[in-house]
Amino acid sequence: MVISTNKVVSSEPSGLLQIPKLPPINDINHPIDLSVVIPTYNESANIAELVSKLSYLLDNLIPGQYELIVVDDDSPDCTWEIAQSLMNEYAQLRVIRRTTERGLSSAVIRGWQIARGDILGVIDGDLQHPPSILLQMLPAALEGNDLVVASRHVHGGGVSHWSFLRRFLSRGAQILGLMILPEVLSRVSDPMSGFFLVRRKAIANKILNPVGYKIMLEVIARGDI
Repeated sequence: MVISTNKVVSSEPSGLLQIPKLPPINDINHPIDLSVVIPTYNESANIAELVSKLSYLLDNLIPGQYELIVVDDDSPDCTWEIAQSLMNEYAQLRVIRRTTERGLSSAVIRGWQIARGDILGVIDGDLQHPPSILLQMLPAALEGNDLVVASRHVHGGGVSHWSFLRRFLSRGAQILGLMILPEVLSRVSDPMSGFFLVRRKAIANKILNPVGYKIMLEVIARGDI
């Protein structure tokens, strides 16, 4: 599936879930500092606000050195169509509408595959992650840290708005991960976070095979972090 406007054509990536060592470059695109992927499914009510908030923050922080990539799993509420309509207003916005695959983790990786950034990020599309946290995260990544995580388990974090079931499932997944990969995951305060930045070189050329929606587990387990 190809989505086109007068500015951008973004095709749906396929093949191995593998991030290239170097970003795809052509006469239009050039390497940039940051690429943030927003995986979406039925987020039509939130996507415009999220793009606006992220753009405002990043235009002031690293103007011209970032992009936002919405990867939508063919939402019935046409999230992809709303995101596409924003592209004329936000030159840094790209959109992929996936029709052959499903799943948050693979959506993130597919977005990273077309990304131009040296730093690759992900943020949920439901506004549960405060975009303003990027003001703290990005400087740490630009300083050379391979992984920067927006943790719920440090001062200022939290999941008080989550339902009991969501908190239970997240905590259960974290405990299981620590049992399977204790030496790796014990270095990260919140290995279940869905809001993080990772340097391209740390995961480049690794064949990723994430299961479910906890993409960071795969990044930590297979990446050079």
